[in-house]
Amino acid sequence: MYASKISGLGYYVPDNIVTNDDLSKVMDTNDEWIQERTGIKERRHVIPNGEDSTTTMGVKAARIAIERSGLSTDDIDFVVFATLSPDYYFPGPGVMVQKELGLRTVGALDVRNQCSGFVYALSVADQFIKTGMYKNVLVIGSEVHSKGLDMTTRGRGVSVIFGDGAGAAVLSRTEEEGKGILSTHLHSEGEHAEELALIAPGMGKRWVNDIVKDNDPDDTSYYPHMNGQFVFKNAVVRFSEVIMEGLQTNNLEVADIDMLIPHQANLRISQFIQHKFKLSDDQVYNNIQKYGNTTAASVPIALTEAWEKGKIKEGDTVVLAAFGSGFTWASAIIKW
Repeated sequence: MYASKISGLGYYVPDNIVTNDDLSKVMDTNDEWIQERTGIKERRHVIPNGEDSTTTMGVKAARIAIERSGLSTDDIDFVVFATLSPDYYFPGPGVMVQKELGLRTVGALDVRNQCSGFVYALSVADQFIKTGMYKNVLVIGSEVHSKGLDMTTRGRGVSVIFGDGAGAAVLSRTEEEGKGILSTHLHSEGEHAEELALIAPGMGKRWVNDIVKDNDPDDTSYYPHMNGQFVFKNAVVRFSEVIMEGLQTNNLEVADIDMLIPHQANLRISQFIQHKFKLSDDQVYNNIQKYGNTTAASVPIALTEAWEKGKIKEGDTVVLAAFGSGFTWASAIIKW
């Protein structure tokens, strides 16, 4: 059986910086309140009617990743695109990437696992490579949250958290022993699905026809809902579990972690995990302060930044971990 390694990384975020002070002008909030609860100082939002979308940002991140991999678009055998914010209800953005990058008529798969989406997508790509089906798989996580947030005081508990951006990785076949993705671990608990969810539009409860017919200005079903405290309590438990699961599978200890890249959900969650595992600041990479929670894009953006800054080196053990809506959670153990 083959192994897969990350041969290229890239990310893209919109130029438009939205600070906490900017948000305080449109809702009852302030910089101190936001930083105390989330650690976020600013985030990026696409410009309305601008060129940035979930697909185009994913394409920009992908071009960088492909170039850094030393491959060409002709070498890409498959696309896996993770997002909760596709340009269209259907089709998904995977096929749009195939078009925009001018790829061969390769397969394109969309993953809808929200905050853990990129790690899930990475796992899917890893399986395709390990079985010998593909040599090079493009994996993208991209999100546009800003167009779907309630940017009023009513929605501040959620809207201050999320930002827009994209990250990408190229997974390539390798025959180097003990290198690349060592294992991935995926979990879900649908019992708590509606604790962090966007209900409408959806065929189950409220579709577009219902929203238009009622024309109810107080209908919040098409805005994200989050039970923040409940999500936090579950996140810190599941983060710990799935990280330990990955380490134990590979006969590793916490001390073997050279770099932990957690999903950037909330700086307080990352700090809790860091403290629990007694990891130093040099062993954990956080950038939620600059970008907010970019859901499926957060892990690849942080991973790329850490690598660009020289914080990830040849031979390092890198751990990716994520938890979010679904509830779903996942980890990946990588030998760089």
